[in-house]
Amino acid sequence: MSSLEFLEPVFRIIPEVKSPVHREDFNEKLKWTALVLVLYFILTEIPLYGLAPGAIDSFAQLRAVMAGSFGSILTLGIGPIVTASIVLQLLVGSNILDLDLSSHKDKSHFQATQKILSIVFTVFEAAVLVLTGNLLPIDGSYTLILIAQLVVGALVIIYLDEVVSKWGFGSGIGLFIAAGVCQAIIVGTFSFLNGADGLFAGIIPKFIQLAAGGTIDLSILVPLLATIIVFIVVLYGEAMKVEIPISHGQVKGHGRIRGSVGKYPLKFVYSSNMPVILTSALLVNVTLFANIFQKVGVPILGHLENGKAVDGIAWLLSTPNLSMFVTEPIHVLVYALFFLACCIVFSYLWVEISGLNAKKISEQLYKSGIQIPGFRSSKRQLYKILKKYIPALTIISGIYVGLIAFLADLTGALGGGTGVLLTVGILHKLYEEMAQEQLMSANPVLRKVLGGD
Repeated sequence: MSSLEFLEPVFRIIPEVKSPVHREDFNEKLKWTALVLVLYFILTEIPLYGLAPGAIDSFAQLRAVMAGSFGSILTLGIGPIVTASIVLQLLVGSNILDLDLSSHKDKSHFQATQKILSIVFTVFEAAVLVLTGNLLPIDGSYTLILIAQLVVGALVIIYLDEVVSKWGFGSGIGLFIAAGVCQAIIVGTFSFLNGADGLFAGIIPKFIQLAAGGTIDLSILVPLLATIIVFIVVLYGEAMKVEIPISHGQVKGHGRIRGSVGKYPLKFVYSSNMPVILTSALLVNVTLFANIFQKVGVPILGHLENGKAVDGIAWLLSTPNLSMFVTEPIHVLVYALFFLACCIVFSYLWVEISGLNAKKISEQLYKSGIQIPGFRSSKRQLYKILKKYIPALTIISGIYVGLIAFLADLTGALGGGTGVLLTVGILHKLYEEMAQEQLMSANPVLRKVLGGD
């Protein structure tokens, strides 16, 4: 019996996006993905009604990861969804919730519970942002109106994410992050609007403008160069794989495998970029709770001024920049260690919960008739071989993506270093999924071989 069965009456009344009853082709999936993307950009342009001037974005440094647009009805972005995911992963990982996510029923309960928690955190985060003064209403009569707009915007994001997951390519969370970061990179690189210093806001127009006036300032190009370097490094990591020799065929004589021989690839970035998303969301919540505690007069996480932490734990866990290596080395060191430690923990939890651990993979391979050449045909032997690679890849990939995100953030890369890291991984995965779907649409026989409908 699932430990979440008592919530089934609630599951039944929560609206959900129905899965398609037919097999979608490439064009149909592409249409839904594009439609959701257009709706997302439209929603980011709808301002909050009743918002007073001078609102403070406490999460500006992590705005790209939240996939929201400050001051619009999508100010909360994917924050509530990812926060709900963190809570559930910790509960399942610590066995407080006894769920077998290889079971269809338990997995369904997990997803339904995550949606309920997302809605709860939506209301909570919206109330906190308004009541702590980050989003000031014009007057007290607009307080509930502001909260309601934030809740509606976040709920739309929750269901758009579900539409993409069931009807389109990839996930809504990934699509929204990539869309926001790509927009920030394009605007930050090419914008001809005037910035705060009176010069063009875009890096390239500003550099040309200064060069035309006789000033060559190469430091202006640092964020753009950092963005390009992060793209290259992440693409290189995405391409790296550990390949395990495998055989597919029937057992013949002495339990040896005779049949086609190939290789089973294990990606170097094994846990994908989820550890960074979850860690960044955790840091957002540190600032959120610091706001709450300061508002009630118990600033146990530190004080905030103009939306930025100035001391305490919240300050130590706020994103540093390159100059802080000299001015605030303790801050940089504590942040780096915390960020990497969280990435490792979330990498492990993600692999366990998503069924990518050695035990689950060995079971899947064994059921498919796949074995390791030169070894006896057994699930145990498969598990022993995979256990040499998967736990190590899980930890290494968590460190790898965490380190890249941390270093890229220090350089001030366009779209945020973490945002660029996530976007490259998201787009790479999206490209692979679209290429596979297009290939299977053109070759129905191949779809059957690969287990498609």
